[in-house]
Amino acid sequence: MSMLISGARKLDANGEQDDFWMLVDGDSITATGQGEAPDAATRVDATGKWLVPGFIDLHGHGGGGHVFDDGPDEIEAALATHRAHGTTRSVISLVANPVSALTSSLATIAEIAERDPLVLGAHLEGPFLTPARRGAHNVNFLLQPSMEVARELLDAGNGILRQVTIAPELPGALEVIDLLVEHGVTVAVGHTEATAEQAAAAFDRGARLLTHAFNAMPGIHHRAPGPVVAALADERVTVELILDGLHVHPDVASLVFTKALNRVALVTDAMAAAGAADGHYRLGSLNVTVRNGLAVLSGTDTLAGSTLTQDAALRNAITLVGLDARAAVEAVTLTPARALGLEHRHGLLAEGFAADAVLLDSDWQVSSVFADGRRIGAHETQPAA
Repeated sequence: MSMLISGARKLDANGEQDDFWMLVDGDSITATGQGEAPDAATRVDATGKWLVPGFIDLHGHGGGGHVFDDGPDEIEAALATHRAHGTTRSVISLVANPVSALTSSLATIAEIAERDPLVLGAHLEGPFLTPARRGAHNVNFLLQPSMEVARELLDAGNGILRQVTIAPELPGALEVIDLLVEHGVTVAVGHTEATAEQAAAAFDRGARLLTHAFNAMPGIHHRAPGPVVAALADERVTVELILDGLHVHPDVASLVFTKALNRVALVTDAMAAAGAADGHYRLGSLNVTVRNGLAVLSGTDTLAGSTLTQDAALRNAITLVGLDARAAVEAVTLTPARALGLEHRHGLLAEGFAADAVLLDSDWQVSSVFADGRRIGAHETQPAA
C-alpha cells in the first residue's frame, strides 16, 4: 500500500527542503519532491514538522528496563523502547560473557533478524578487551584474541555478526582483525590501552570504527596522542560518540566534530535504564545503579553504558554542542549507515532508500516514526481523502 508524507521540512545529509513530500510503496521510498504531491492510499500531513531519516544505532545494550543479552522477549521489548524514540535500525550489542553464552545470544539475534529486518546484526563488545580498560565488562570473561574463538563466534550467528570491538595491542589481535574483516565484519578499536601507532596498525588492517571515543581508552596527551587522535587522523575511520553530556564533555565533542565532521556516529551505548526509571539493573553479569540518569557499576564510579536514546543524542548535538542541525542529523543517520557499508540503502530521504523516517517538532522531539514504510509510533496513518 502506498503512503504519502507531505508538507514537511525535510532535513538529511543532503540538506534541507521546505514543503517536501515523500511517496512510499512497500518498504522503499519511490519518489520525493516539493509542492504539489501525487496521490497515495494513505496520507500523512507533516506540516510544521521536520522529516528526517530513521535513526541508526550502532551500539546499544538495552532499554525500557530490558536487556539485549537475555533472550528474545527482552530484546524485542528493549528495541520497542528505542524505536519509539526514532531508532529504526539497530545493531544489538553484547557485553563480555562466556563464549557459550555469546554463541547462544548470537543465534537468538539471528532468529530475530530473520523476521525483523530492522535488526541490522550483532555487535560483540567483548571478549577481546584489555582488562585494565574493561569498563562494565566482567574481567572473568575477557579473553586474549584467538582465531579459534573468533571462528566459533562467526559460525554461531551464521552471518549475523556485524561488528566486533577489539583491543589491538593484545597478542593475536591483528590476525583476528584480518579474519573478521575477511568475513565482512566491521571491526572497532576499543576498551584498549593502545598507542596511536597500535591503533593505526589496526586501522591499516581494516578496522574502521572507534568504540565510544575517549571512554575505556587513553585520552589525548600532548606526548602520547593515543587511539582517539589516530582515529581522527584517518579518513577511513568512523568515530563513535556517546553524547549524553556525561561520557564526553560537549566542548570535547565539538572538537571531535570539527576534526571529523562527517565521520562521527552518535551512539547510545544504552543499558536497560534507557527510557526507564532510575534504580538497580544488570548489565551482563554485573550490577548497575542508575541515579539521575547516570549508570555506574554498583558501588563504584565506573560508567556502565548510558540511559541515552538517539533522539536525545540528536538534541544534545544541536543544543549542547551547537552543531549545525544538518550535521547532527547526519551523525545519527547516514554516518552510521556508512560505517556498516549500508549507505546505498539507509540514511537519506531519497528515491530507492528504505522508507525509514522520523517526524520531529520544532524542539526536536519525536512526533511519529516510520520504518520499512510502516508507522511504528503511537498514531495511525490517515486514509487519503
